[in-house]
Amino acid sequence: MLGHRISRFGSSIAKQLAREGYLSTYVTRNLQRSYGHYLRSSSVVQRQARTYQEALFLKNHKFCTSSTTSSEKGDEETKKITVIFVDKDGEEIPVKVPIGMSVLEAAHENDIDLEGACEASLACSTCHVIVMDTEYYNKLEEPTDEENDMLDLAFGLTETSRLGCQVIARPELDGVRLAIPSATRNFAVDGFVPKPH
Repeated sequence: MLGHRISRFGSSIAKQLAREGYLSTYVTRNLQRSYGHYLRSSSVVQRQARTYQEALFLKNHKFCTSSTTSSEKGDEETKKITVIFVDKDGEEIPVKVPIGMSVLEAAHENDIDLEGACEASLACSTCHVIVMDTEYYNKLEEPTDEENDMLDLAFGLTETSRLGCQVIARPELDGVRLAIPSATRNFAVDGFVPKPH
């Protein structure tokens, strides 16, 4: 590809020189032919073109050098942690949550009654959860100012309160117990029960 472009460029220079009377038509044809032949046979240009094409191909395609085996499928299963939701009645509901997923998403996927009215945009406190063990609470990242502002509006706020949309599953949180408060503060009409997103 690169060699072809250079060949065309050299060809256009030879034609321009012939038009202006610097070269005869015969010399121009031979020059074009020999210049193109030189480029096609040049190992440097071929290597550069191949390297460019390989780089372009590799940039646009992701490759895996090994096939998936049953042990790797097992590894994928271990990339989940157990989160135990404690509902308003005190019933414990263990859920397998993939690493990187928020507690709010996990609750919605498993039909657990955790509201999340603002769709995880940090504009409400309806996904308020209480981390039941201080040990796990200390493993969480510090809440941002935005999260703290929303937590100030939460019903039944405690020292270990967090927003479910901001608690992200990580290996060190395996076995965390999260209590769901008995009520939320939502600006919707009384009796309105939002559907999980």
